[in-house]
Amino acid sequence: MSIEIDWLAFLSVFAGAIVGAVAIVFFYALGLRMLVRAGRVPVVTPAEFTDAITVISEKEIKRAAKQAAKAARKSPLTEAQKNLAFLAAIGCFLLCALAVAGGIFLIVSGGH
Repeated sequence: MSIEIDWLAFLSVFAGAIVGAVAIVFFYALGLRMLVRAGRVPVVTPAEFTDAITVISEKEIKRAAKQAAKAARKSPLTEAQKNLAFLAAIGCFLLCALAVAGGIFLIVSGGH
């Protein structure tokens, strides 16, 4: 009994995985960049769990929020440009979600 590997199929799956991963990371990073250009800097407060390590203090959270608000006020973009950047950010995040959903669909459906 011998096992044969279809190397061409293996390489096509490998290339697809690499291209998909790069595309998702690219569009996520571009979405974050557009979100910042739109003046909506994502400041995330840490989740509080029992016995969890706090990564950022309340003072640092307030300082980050203050810096984000200051950067948003100093933005040279018009409101229309900010809105366009925000829509571009949403589009990038939607592309990421569609790529992930498409990958899950391919896994669940067996690639057919």
